[in-house]
Amino acid sequence: QVQLVESGGGLVQAGGSLRLSCAASGIIYRINDMGWARQAPGKQREMVARITSSGCTNYADSVKGRFTISRDKAKNTVYLQMNSLKPEDPAVSYCNADVRRSGSTYFYAYWGQGTQVTVSS
Repeated sequence: QVQLVESGGGLVQAGGSLRLSCAASGIIYRINDMGWARQAPGKQREMVARITSSGCTNYADSVKGRFTISRDKAKNTVYLQMNSLKPEDPAVSYCNADVRRSGSTYFYAYWGQGTQVTVSS
C-alpha cells in the first residue's frame, strides 16, 4: 500500500511562515495530482492548493498570494510554503495524492494523517 506522511506543522506567530512537506512511499508507479487540504474546528475540510504532474497549480481564494505549492517528482514529495499566516489559518492540514500503484491500471486518491498548524496572535 501507499502511505503519505506530512511534516512541518507547528506553532507560528501571526505574519510568520511555515513550510509543510509530504512524502509518498510504497509501491508507486506514477503520481498525478498532489495537493493540500485543511480543516478547522467546526468547519468543513477545504482544498487549499493542488499541483498537477505538469506543474499547473490551483489555490483557494483565501490563501491565494500567500501560499505556494511545489513538488519534487523524483522524491514523490509535495510542499506547501505558507507565508503571512493569519490567526484564522489554524487547522489540521492533510496531504493528498492521486497514485497509480505498480501492477494497477487505476489511480487512487490517498490521504495523509494530517499535521497541525497553529497561528498565535
